[in-house]
Amino acid sequence: MQRLYQFLGLNGQKKTNNTSRSQNPFDTNTTSRPPADASNFFLNLATMVKRVTFNYAENNGKFLPGFTQRIGFLGTNRPSVGFVFGSQSEVRFNAARRGWLTTFENFNEPFLSTHNSQIKLNATAQPIPDLTIDLFADKQYTSNLRETFRIDQSDAITFNYESLLGNTQGNFSMSTLMIKTFFSSGTQELSENFESFKANRLTIANRLSAARPELPADLDANGFPQSYGKTSQQVLLASFIAAYTGVSPDKVGLSAFDKTPIPNWNMKYTGLMRLDWFKDHFTRFTISHGYRAAYSVNSYATNLEKENSTFNPETLDVRPDYIFNNLVLNDEFNPLVRIDFESKNNLSMLFEMKMDRALSMSFDNNLLTEIQGKEFTLGVGYRIKDVQFVTNIGGAKQRLKSDLNIKADLSLRDNYTLIRNLELDNTQVSAGQYFLSAKLRAEYALSQNLNALFFYDFTFSKYAVSTAFPQSLINTGISLRYNFGN
Repeated sequence: MQRLYQFLGLNGQKKTNNTSRSQNPFDTNTTSRPPADASNFFLNLATMVKRVTFNYAENNGKFLPGFTQRIGFLGTNRPSVGFVFGSQSEVRFNAARRGWLTTFENFNEPFLSTHNSQIKLNATAQPIPDLTIDLFADKQYTSNLRETFRIDQSDAITFNYESLLGNTQGNFSMSTLMIKTFFSSGTQELSENFESFKANRLTIANRLSAARPELPADLDANGFPQSYGKTSQQVLLASFIAAYTGVSPDKVGLSAFDKTPIPNWNMKYTGLMRLDWFKDHFTRFTISHGYRAAYSVNSYATNLEKENSTFNPETLDVRPDYIFNNLVLNDEFNPLVRIDFESKNNLSMLFEMKMDRALSMSFDNNLLTEIQGKEFTLGVGYRIKDVQFVTNIGGAKQRLKSDLNIKADLSLRDNYTLIRNLELDNTQVSAGQYFLSAKLRAEYALSQNLNALFFYDFTFSKYAVSTAFPQSLINTGISLRYNFGN
């Protein structure tokens, strides 16, 4: 837009010449022309997305054992031409009908089918000058079918593919958003999110029961539908997701896989250097922020017991299609805020604050494992120019002159692990650590190839459980580094 103004001779301002407004019949509304800054703002807003990358990858495979046909000199078109060239269309039933699969009664090698899909999205946006936002989202799904089969020949002509036992296993993960509940994680004594988790169960159970009107509508002793009790895996799964993602239990999805990835972000701002005061005192000044969250089903498998009985005889709950070992939600501010600057008097400073949490819901024992962590980092660096030393190394008196680089870092991390029980009001601290680290470095160039480094490292750790003792470690010394290059 600025180039357009320059081309028109405006140069970001109204065009002026010797002709008055009354003498220019074409200049009828010059006072209503928007200023250049406003035009640039809307132009930048319209073109804020600078780069977008989208990748989708899918891998599929089938292994059909017991195939009895021979491969000819130039190959074969059996069991189908498409299968030979990589098509994933189903061929096992057609191959059985044609008599191309073994009928050996002791044959037990399983049929295998694999599926793996991956989606990745990356984008870079600049809504205003000096503010860069990197967006990224991903989704991964893996499914492996392992099926034992036999070929049933009821007569001399008909061959039938008979599945004896099929088991699907896999995992699932994607980026999500949990920022609504991050700062309400609570403590050992009270957690607002965990209380919402327990309260959501009744709403989710009623939604599941309403979707299956053919099931018994009776209520159990706890007021839950008889087919979806408060410990049902399907009830706990949706209740857990709703509570820790901040979604209403009336709107949260009930499936573990039918999810849409939500972008996470990294942000970097350097616009303060446009101000005169910052220009006079700093050579750089950067503020950063980032957030990342993930939803993961580490392992799932077909519920083989559902083939024998639709209901669990102990709880009377409907058996789910898949058995989940655990469901994991984790998110982190990495960093929540990061301020990095260097002044014109060779002083550099870094302040960084990180926060993270991880939630693992086990459906075997109805326990929620929650890990919370905070980390603070403060770094200071200073370069003293032209420091001189007099030395007699090598027998000759020499005067050394070089910069002395001093750097100090202080880091503090506090994390702990809580185990929350859905059935009992008993939250326990199972692990945790308070970790303090202090580092000091001083580096001096003795020559073009030889550097001397003084270092001092101090670490202190105190564990949250009483079975572990506090530990302190000090490591200090001087090291020499010689570079054999030019």
